[in-house]
Amino acid sequence: MGSFVGFLVMAAVLFTLYTLAALNWSYSAGERAGFMQKLSHKGFVCKTWEGELQLVALPGSMPEKFLFSVRDEAVAQRINATMGKRVALTYQQHIGIPTSCFGETEYFVTEVKELPSQ
Repeated sequence: MGSFVGFLVMAAVLFTLYTLAALNWSYSAGERAGFMQKLSHKGFVCKTWEGELQLVALPGSMPEKFLFSVRDEAVAQRINATMGKRVALTYQQHIGIPTSCFGETEYFVTEVKELPSQ
């Protein structure tokens, strides 16, 4: 019985360390520009901010959507204030996050800048 409990504790510790590493290590970082289309606070148990940015496309081409998550409440409020406007979102890509409790996407927005209209 003791070795089973030890195994469970070790598994929980390894899972926690892996999750912390996945959330703090950034695979890539960058910036995307477009028009803020949607930001919602969703989830039953784990509430996360999930958004859509419509990327600026060439005339005649299909618009592309950039789906992202936001972990910081202050950043989410700044994004909400730019709804429908042209913005640049700074993001970090975190791959391998084991659960959607931290966000539904692997792209986490860390900053938003409103851009002048074209």
